[in-house]
Amino acid sequence: MRVVSLVPSATESLRALGVEPIACTRFCEQPGIPTVGGTKDPDVEVIIELAPDLVVVNDEENRYEDAARLLDAGLTLHSMSPRAVADVGAAVEALAEACSVASPPAFEADSWQEWLSVREGARDPMVRAACTFVWRRPWTVAAGATYGSSVLDLVGFANVFGAEPERYPVVTLDEVAMYHPDVIVLPDEPYPFKARHVAEVREGVAGATPRLVDGRDLFWWGVRTPGALDRLRHTLGG
Repeated sequence: MRVVSLVPSATESLRALGVEPIACTRFCEQPGIPTVGGTKDPDVEVIIELAPDLVVVNDEENRYEDAARLLDAGLTLHSMSPRAVADVGAAVEALAEACSVASPPAFEADSWQEWLSVREGARDPMVRAACTFVWRRPWTVAAGATYGSSVLDLVGFANVFGAEPERYPVVTLDEVAMYHPDVIVLPDEPYPFKARHVAEVREGVAGATPRLVDGRDLFWWGVRTPGALDRLRHTLGG
């Protein structure tokens, strides 16, 4: 099939499924695949000219107006937007089915549920509180109804903003400090947090330990999910 992927984690998973996309976004970080703009500003006309059999989209990564233009052009879209680790198995299976390829056995419903149960049972009983930043200027955190929060839960960290109704609330460091998190998670995407930000966060949220992590492991779902949880647990000491 001729597939265009506008979702970085889906592009990675497609390759693992043996499907080589004919185009993807510049944020997919997949060498050798032509790019068609970014996730928020894809070149819709170029995508239409490519005449793909399928375009993979996501309601967080992509804009509704771009998806609507692709649909209006007669293209077939496959939307996948897991909100939790529990959703990943079905999402990978659905992606494989949409591309007419076999899904890896590990992602089939029974196998995924069994793996998830093992992960839940392996969590450290001494759960610690965490706050995950996704942006700076303004400071923005991931709340409970997000994939990243679900990942942290499985490696033994309770999201201090888990009850927030907004999925990505804007906060101040003073507000974060009021929740007394044990750990501040600083991923390198979507905002590229680096070592220089550690001191800023440590000063603003006394008593918390800032940790730099791989943003792909925290936010990219799909074939990387099982390994990502192991790597994050090691990095965060969960």
